[in-house]
Amino acid sequence: MVDKQSAVVTLDGPGGAGKGTISYMLAKKLNWHLLDSGALYRVLALAAQQHGISLENEKALGELAEVLDVQFRPAEDTPVCEVILEGQNVSSVIRTETAGNNASIVAALPAVRAGLLARQKAFQTAPGLIADGRDMGTVVFPSAPVKIFLTASAEERANRRYKQLKEKGFDVSLRDLCNEIKTRDERDANRAVSPLKPADDAILLDSTGVDINEVFERVLAAMTDKGLL
Repeated sequence: MVDKQSAVVTLDGPGGAGKGTISYMLAKKLNWHLLDSGALYRVLALAAQQHGISLENEKALGELAEVLDVQFRPAEDTPVCEVILEGQNVSSVIRTETAGNNASIVAALPAVRAGLLARQKAFQTAPGLIADGRDMGTVVFPSAPVKIFLTASAEERANRRYKQLKEKGFDVSLRDLCNEIKTRDERDANRAVSPLKPADDAILLDSTGVDINEVFERVLAAMTDKGLL
C-alpha cells in the first residue's frame, strides 16, 4: 500500500526531454512539492558566496548543503520553476555563466555531494514530491512508487533547444547543438558516479514527436495505477 503522505514521483532523463515541463505541470496540478535537483549545486554556490564561505572550503560547504534553505515552486504566470533561496527568488541569478562555473567547482567535492543527497531526501514531505533530475530514481529515491525515465532523440532535443535560443535572439547552429547533446549524453551515461540510466522498475517514455500534454497524461495514468491519485 502506497503511503500517499510521503509519495514521490521521480522524473529522470537527459536534458531537453521535457522533465522540467512535466514536473512543473504535475506539481502545479497536484499542489505537491517540487525538487529541481539540477539547480541545487548552483544554489549552494550562491548561498556560500552570500555567507562568505570559500568555494574551496569543503567542510563548510558540506555542512551548508545539509541545511540549505531552498524551495522550488511553480511560477504563477509562466510554465517554469521558481528557485527560492532563503526567501529570495534567485531563478535568474543561478542561470548565469558564473553560477554555472561555481556549481562545477562545488559539485566536485565529496562532502558537498553527500550533504546535498541528504538535503534532497528531506524534500520528501506531505502531500507528495515531484523530483526532477538524472539520478532521482536510482540513487536519491530508489523506493519511489512511480519512476519515470523520460527521453527523446538527440535530434528532437536539439531542435527544441534551437527554437528556445532563437526566440531569445541567440545565433546558434542546430548541428552543433545536436553534437553537443550527443557528447553530453555519452558522458552522463558513462560517468563513474550516478550515471544517467533508468531504474530497473522505471517506466520508459519517449517524447519524440509526442505532444507534452500526452506525456503528462501518461504520467498521471502511471500514478493512478500505483494508487497515488
